[in-house]
Amino acid sequence: MSVNNPFARLPEAASFTVTSTTVADGAAWSPEQFASGVPGGKDVSPHLSWSGAPAGTKSYAVTVYDPDAPTGSGFWHWAVADIPATVTELPEGAGDEGGSGLPEGAFQLPNDARVARFIGAAPPAGHGPHRYFVVVHALDVESVGVPVDATPALLGFTMAGHVLGRAVLVATAETPA
Repeated sequence: MSVNNPFARLPEAASFTVTSTTVADGAAWSPEQFASGVPGGKDVSPHLSWSGAPAGTKSYAVTVYDPDAPTGSGFWHWAVADIPATVTELPEGAGDEGGSGLPEGAFQLPNDARVARFIGAAPPAGHGPHRYFVVVHALDVESVGVPVDATPALLGFTMAGHVLGRAVLVATAETPA
């Protein structure tokens, strides 16, 4: 497992707050946030609420990333772009196949499983604990300008010069051997 914060290498940005009724910072995901192939897993995206974004915020993006996946590049579980600045909360389950809980104008990008939805945690059995960085990015543009079929990595690259602030919550998951 990596001991570093993957977002520490990015340009500095103001910090603001993200909370969840689904999971507390540093706590384990509930069974619903595990992948549907894991016993009890339902691929349900977490509830998120944020506050204190920097002045000048014109939109948000939300990402969920596991840097501990045994891929060499981690695993992107969810990416949402173009959330209007007036929105400061996403309900649990917003990341379903249709994005039914997303505000108008926002859209989900295909994750590393190549589906445009939230895909839950599924660390390999016996691999140890994995961290899931749930990040709300405050941006200085109304639209980050990525196509709907872009990867989360391209979203990160494209929005790098537009990030005013980041709110980070880290969930954990482990599958016993």
